[in-house]
Amino acid sequence: MANTMYITCLDLEGVLVPEIWIAFSKASGIPELKRTTRDEPDYNKLMNWRLEILKEHHLGLKEIQETIASIDPLPGAKDFLDELRSICQVIIISDTFTQFATPLMKKLDWPTIFCNTLTVAENGEITGFSMRTKDSKLSTVKALQSIGYETIAAGDSYNDLAMIKASKAGFLFKSTDKIKADNPTIPAYETFDELLKAIKEHI
Repeated sequence: MANTMYITCLDLEGVLVPEIWIAFSKASGIPELKRTTRDEPDYNKLMNWRLEILKEHHLGLKEIQETIASIDPLPGAKDFLDELRSICQVIIISDTFTQFATPLMKKLDWPTIFCNTLTVAENGEITGFSMRTKDSKLSTVKALQSIGYETIAAGDSYNDLAMIKASKAGFLFKSTDKIKADNPTIPAYETFDELLKAIKEHI
């Protein structure tokens, strides 16, 4: 039976599904778009830079959604998520956007996701973005703790570190050598079986 007092908070891209911007970089032939939160800790700076590149190349939401339609969850991600949801509650906390995430949530059997929203013009140009709240991953974990939940967190990037460190247990998953080296006290795993075992040990 699921332990309802624990909520596992997971990053999405790089953890459960491939990085959307890396996939779009390949599809569009624009190598600069490979840059992600593994490379740039400041998410606002990263997104504004991406929007400038999209504008320069006359690319919009439609082109990105066409790439997303071809993306499948990482091998084993759905089985991992299904088993994890049978033992505790799970929330995916992502800096991605509703317009990007919805097709991927369908492939993962509709887990709960907290993410952000794009501002899109009638012609499909992405003109801006609205973040749900400041420091959304850490803010969400703290809010869950404030109403009596214990949180466990896992992610792969700089913007996951705060929620990982603030949780009862936190893990790096499929992260970079640099992030792992800079955070030697955070356990790091490469397979879903390892991560599931580690989470179970803390519930």
